[in-house]
Amino acid sequence: MITVGVDVGGTFTDLVLANMQTAQQVIHKVPTTPGDPSVGVLQGVSELCALARVTPSEVRYVLHGTTTATNAVLEHKGAKTGLITNDGFRDILHIARHQRVEHYSIQQDLPWQARPLIERAHRKTVPCRLISPDGAELVPLDEEAVRRAARELAVEGVESVAICFLFSYLNPAHEDRAAAIVRAEMPGAFVTTSSSLSPQFREFERFTTAALSAFIGPKVGSYVAALDAALKQIGVTGELRIMSSNGGVATARMVTEKPALTLMSGLAAGVLGGGWVGDQAGRNRLITFDIGGTSADIGIINDGQIVETDARSTSIAGFPLLMPMLDIHTIGAGGGSIAYVDEGGAFRVGPQSAGASPGPAAYGRGGDLPTVTDANIVLGRLLPGDFLGGAMKLDATAAERVIATLAARLGLPLLDTAEGVLTILNANMANAIRSRTLQKGIDPRGFALVAMGGAGPLHAAEVAAMLAIPEVIVPPFPGITSAMGLLVTDLKYDAVRTLFQTSGQFNLSRINADLAAMQNHLAGRFAADRIAPDAVSYARIGDLRYVGQGYELKVPIPNGSVDDASMAQVLDAFHAAHAAEYGHAFPQNPVEVVNLRVVGRGAMPRLTPGRAAPGGSLELALIRHSNTVFRVSGTLASYPTAIYQRASLPLSQPFSGPAIILQKDTTTAVPPGWQAEVHPAGSLILTQKVLP
Repeated sequence: MITVGVDVGGTFTDLVLANMQTAQQVIHKVPTTPGDPSVGVLQGVSELCALARVTPSEVRYVLHGTTTATNAVLEHKGAKTGLITNDGFRDILHIARHQRVEHYSIQQDLPWQARPLIERAHRKTVPCRLISPDGAELVPLDEEAVRRAARELAVEGVESVAICFLFSYLNPAHEDRAAAIVRAEMPGAFVTTSSSLSPQFREFERFTTAALSAFIGPKVGSYVAALDAALKQIGVTGELRIMSSNGGVATARMVTEKPALTLMSGLAAGVLGGGWVGDQAGRNRLITFDIGGTSADIGIINDGQIVETDARSTSIAGFPLLMPMLDIHTIGAGGGSIAYVDEGGAFRVGPQSAGASPGPAAYGRGGDLPTVTDANIVLGRLLPGDFLGGAMKLDATAAERVIATLAARLGLPLLDTAEGVLTILNANMANAIRSRTLQKGIDPRGFALVAMGGAGPLHAAEVAAMLAIPEVIVPPFPGITSAMGLLVTDLKYDAVRTLFQTSGQFNLSRINADLAAMQNHLAGRFAADRIAPDAVSYARIGDLRYVGQGYELKVPIPNGSVDDASMAQVLDAFHAAHAAEYGHAFPQNPVEVVNLRVVGRGAMPRLTPGRAAPGGSLELALIRHSNTVFRVSGTLASYPTAIYQRASLPLSQPFSGPAIILQKDTTTAVPPGWQAEVHPAGSLILTQKVLP
């Protein structure tokens, strides 16, 4: 069975083809086409099949990580969206919770007010009302009012509609009926309901989730449909599946129905790929560190478990989101990040990026601003004739020219300026890692840093040194690791129901009924996707908190019928999780079960773990020596540096830096005071021996 993974980055589109029977793997990179990412995807798939000597019709699955939804929100370029809600609740998307994002700042950036997803003029209200605790109808739905609202939105040019009613998580009847009316009145419009996306309490967050889905729905739907059709035109008869924010993949049909699933699609695969690589090397405490041309993405894997966001921190571009999502922190830091002097005279790097076009000055495509890539060339860490395995030549003269212009403005020597660009970038990335580790009570010194992306291995050792992380893992194909992450996951769907039950008063029959109903719902989804029942597994989770707390912690619920004994296990797990998260627990206090969740996984063919080729010797791998600039013990100096071809390195034979290791998809820098060796599983392991 042949599977293709495609990850679209800001600068390059990365691809990997894997034959699951023969363990054949072929990698490829093509420039991203920002105007229409599908153009680069199709080019890459066609070229990849040719490289692998297979026909497109032999591809069973195309697994795709896309940034279409992410970019639409970040750039605020979604559809003209409307809202239909209860009378009196038109402004819930504006009022929010009266929370201050930054408690002590006088300049608050509240995106739901400054950059609303739905303009107030396009928010319509209709008479209807459900009430808790069971969602009983208090005021019937005024269907004629819904029709009038839909007609008004159509006249206003609205392309997409979110339908959000109070307490719809308890009873979706009003939302479902309103959606049917809107679809009849506005054929061709994208229509979504809050209860179909996230049937749980917290109205503002649920309404915003629906608004986000509607905002991106037309763009995501048209992109996925066009890509699916285009793949078939080039002969790919297999299924297109899209990476979801929860770390699984979903069918094209599911993504078109629930586009919010893809809000972190392009980022999740990197964490999965990093985790898989770490597991092959026998490491299960990992910080994934994925640097592309535009951004750096950071994920945490603790004892083999990928950390997910919670209700407090699940958001995108500042908008809260009530959907499962891997905890991935992104900053504007990549090979294309622009170095500049701001209006106050400060030396800064990013978040602005030169992107794929024109790209860094060294690309020779008209770029005239200094970037991180240009700085690496000036310091000798990127070799102009060996970029992308020699497939792309870099212009060292252009790189030196733009760095020299920046140096003149700063009043610094050329090399100090270039090294300053890297130091600022590395410090930004180290601070980002601190925000996901030290600020959450996690000591990064007990983790390994997995360096991924085209630029990750260039910077990983110096970032690790800033954090006293003792070890860096460079995957066999660092620039393709996100694409490979697509090949090590499953079809994954989530279901949730709000419960609100307190310890000592658990309604076990209700708990069992809700869990069974959610599992049956997911089973229907998998059946529609033609996944055999024996290929599906389920996990059950409870969102628990002490009575009176504002937020919950997720704990597992044992399999089988839930009884008093299993609920006691759940409560014990919650107290332990609370102690781990906050440093204390209150076993004597009553506990509230807020939500029940079921996570279903449909098994997909997975990438076969491989072993590194025997390689050769250090003498065989040595290409030449060159001079490379590093700062050691506070002194910037040029060092004679060995240049190695990674494919020829021997297994399990340590060698010392400074060294530059070349391969098609990335360049790895081994600074002075560091040691490297190839692990039998294929990863390059860097360890710090001497503190610089």
